[in-house]
Amino acid sequence: MESTTRPRDLSLLPKAHLHLHFTGSMRPTTLLELADKYGVHLPDALTSGEPPSLRATDERGWFRFQRLYDIARSCLRAPEDIQRLVRETAEEDVRDGSGWLEIQVDPTSYAPLLGGLIPALEIILDAVDAAARETGLGMRVLVAANRMKHPLEARTLARLAVRYADRGVVGFGLSNDERRGMARDFDRAFAIAREGGLLAAPHGGELTGPASVRDCLDDLRAARIGHGVRAAEDPKLLRRLADRGVTCEVCPSSNVALGVYEKPEDVPLRTLFEAGVPMALGADDPLLFGSRLAAQYELARTHHGFSDAELAELARQSVRGSAAPPDVREKLLAGIDGWLAE
Repeated sequence: MESTTRPRDLSLLPKAHLHLHFTGSMRPTTLLELADKYGVHLPDALTSGEPPSLRATDERGWFRFQRLYDIARSCLRAPEDIQRLVRETAEEDVRDGSGWLEIQVDPTSYAPLLGGLIPALEIILDAVDAAARETGLGMRVLVAANRMKHPLEARTLARLAVRYADRGVVGFGLSNDERRGMARDFDRAFAIAREGGLLAAPHGGELTGPASVRDCLDDLRAARIGHGVRAAEDPKLLRRLADRGVTCEVCPSSNVALGVYEKPEDVPLRTLFEAGVPMALGADDPLLFGSRLAAQYELARTHHGFSDAELAELARQSVRGSAAPPDVREKLLAGIDGWLAE
């Protein structure tokens, strides 16, 4: 009699989640309820029950994506809204097998409605601390500057991030349209963050090509790259990433939704993996892209033929690339081995 092996449940695979944006982590149902609470009119793209049709490979497409994100963020107006978002995000991550989450936020975006920059960051950090206690999820914050704004603002954010390193801030990033501004304009901000002990994790290599990844390495001395998939177009750059052990936070569903690649099978997961580039699969903005963390592993399995052993290695790479303390890493790595041994 022929035997069949049932695929292991990817939601039970322990993993770390290193690329998740704050507002973008919201549940669609929560957005609807908050919009109703504050009388915010949501466009059809955010109320249809399906992920909006997006294509950000041109300026107009990126503007539309950013507009939807900004509308959703406008519904977060009070500390209890922040607390709810963070708690529900933690619950979703735990459901997907995450044991460690580094959520990315630009607190300047929330400051006007939360009493200022420092109060906004403290409200976020308090919510993260409470959600971690309630759910058991290891959870920290990566403060991200906006490359569409002046580099002096990024320096202010870097100093603030360092000041709160003992309250849960573990890294410093640079987000928004990587086609705008030069990475080198933000080098001082990243130097401040690194000197303060924070991990450098700017976005690069998504909307623009390999050059933006090189800029993150050369100008910002990145330890991780947000996305980084376009490095697959440059074998020499792949070797450099692999040799230096720089983790790329790859978000396959996001890449397809934004038009970076046409189909899931076009995302160069195999190219990066076989070149030895560490990866941490991430969901980026589930609110807009429609899938969370475990779905990214399922995509690697279904569209790229990753075996369970290879998926376990991807999970290990996510843990090794994280800022999790040694005891958390050891527990997650042991859990990955246990998942594979079943």
